[in-house]
Amino acid sequence: MRMQEKIEQILQEGLQPLHLEVVDESHMHSVPADAQSHFKVTVVTAGFEGQSLLQRHRAVNRTLQENGVMDAIHALALHTLTPDEWYARGGQAPESPPCLGGSKA
Repeated sequence: MRMQEKIEQILQEGLQPLHLEVVDESHMHSVPADAQSHFKVTVVTAGFEGQSLLQRHRAVNRTLQENGVMDAIHALALHTLTPDEWYARGGQAPESPPCLGGSKA
């Protein structure tokens, strides 16, 4: 199973999101082809109601850590939203900035 699919499955089961998007952004970084190491994750769930941004990120990280994913990836960009926040944004996650590390700088 590809890492993107594994992350999607784990977060679907663990957080029951209204919306989940996992994007493999490894190609934007100085890594070998098919590295599966850099991901952008957008999670929209009512479970985030009343939680700070830090609490939301910890919930996602904990869910992935408990399933052995965090040791297998290098970078994880998180966008954690409640349904109201998601609708207020027009159902859009922010674009990731270009990589400035490694040989891309």
